[in-house]
Amino acid sequence: MSEEPGGTPAPILPYSRVVGQGELKLALELNFIAPGIGGVLIAGQRGTAKSTVVRAFALMTGGRLPVTLPINATDDRVLGGWELDALMRGEAKRQTGLLEEAHEKGMLYVDEVNLLDDHIVNIILDVVSTGVLSVQREGIDTETHVSFGLVGTMNPEEGSLRAQLLDRFGLMVTTNELDTEERHRMITTVLTFEEERTDPGSEWLRTAEDENRKHREGLLAARDRLTAVRLGTDVSRLCAEAAARTGAVGQRGDLLVAKAARALAAKEGAPRVEPRHVRRVLPFALRHRRPDSVHGSELSWGPDEEAALDELFG
Repeated sequence: MSEEPGGTPAPILPYSRVVGQGELKLALELNFIAPGIGGVLIAGQRGTAKSTVVRAFALMTGGRLPVTLPINATDDRVLGGWELDALMRGEAKRQTGLLEEAHEKGMLYVDEVNLLDDHIVNIILDVVSTGVLSVQREGIDTETHVSFGLVGTMNPEEGSLRAQLLDRFGLMVTTNELDTEERHRMITTVLTFEEERTDPGSEWLRTAEDENRKHREGLLAARDRLTAVRLGTDVSRLCAEAAARTGAVGQRGDLLVAKAARALAAKEGAPRVEPRHVRRVLPFALRHRRPDSVHGSELSWGPDEEAALDELFG
C-alpha cells in the first residue's frame, strides 16, 4: 500500500480499483503525460468520488498524497515567507510555500477552487503556465523553476469560476453518477478494500498495487515518447475548425485540443495524431470555453455540440 509522507499507510482506494469515472481518469492521465496542458478542473456534485480519484491518482503516479490547498490559504502560505516563530526569536528563517511543496511532491490539489479567492487562483495559474515561481515581498527576492500537476475540483451548485479563470485550466471534466451495476461494484470494492487494507499480506492489495505500477510505467513511457508523436498540418487545422464550430471563446482551446490529442496518441502508442484522437478529447478542452460556459451557464457537452462536429469528422 502507498504511504503518506510520514510513513503511515494512506487509506485511499488503489487507482486500479476505482470504479467508473473513465472521463476523469483519462483527463488526469493526459495532463500527466503532457504537463504543458496546464491542469484539470473537475466539476461534480458532492459524493461523486472527485477527491478519491485525485488522491488515488497521485498515490499511483508519485507514491504520496498531493499537496492540498486550504480554502483560507494566504499569500504567505502559497508563495512562502518568513517563519513567524523564528522572527519572534530574532531569526530570519524562510518558510517553504505550498507551490514549492507541490513541486517536490508532484501535484497541487485545490478542492472547491470556486470558493477560493480569485487572487490566489490567479497566482497558482500563473505559476503553472510559466513554470516560474517569483517571490518579491517582505525582503524576499527569489525566482524558482517549478513544475507540478494542478487539479481543481468544484461543485457547480456552489457557484462557478470567472470566465478568465475557467479558461486558464487546460482541461475540464464533469463527474457522472454511477449506473446500478457500477454502484454495486463500488460497494463491493470499497468493502473489500476496508477489510483488506489492514492485512499486510493481502493478495487483493498486492494485485492492485502491481496493476498500479504497470499503469504508471505505461504513463511514463507515454510521456517519454510524447515529443516523437507527429501532429500533421491537416490535424492541426482540424483542431482549429472543431474549436470554431463549437464556438470556443479565444484561441487557447485550439492549442489545448492539439496538446491533449497528442497526449492521447502517445498513451496509445500511436506514431501520429489522428482525427479520432482529436474527437475524443474535444469535450475536455472546449467544454469550459463555449459561450454558455463563459457566461456562467451549464458546463455541459451534449448532442448539440456533437452535431456541430458530425460533418467535420464524417
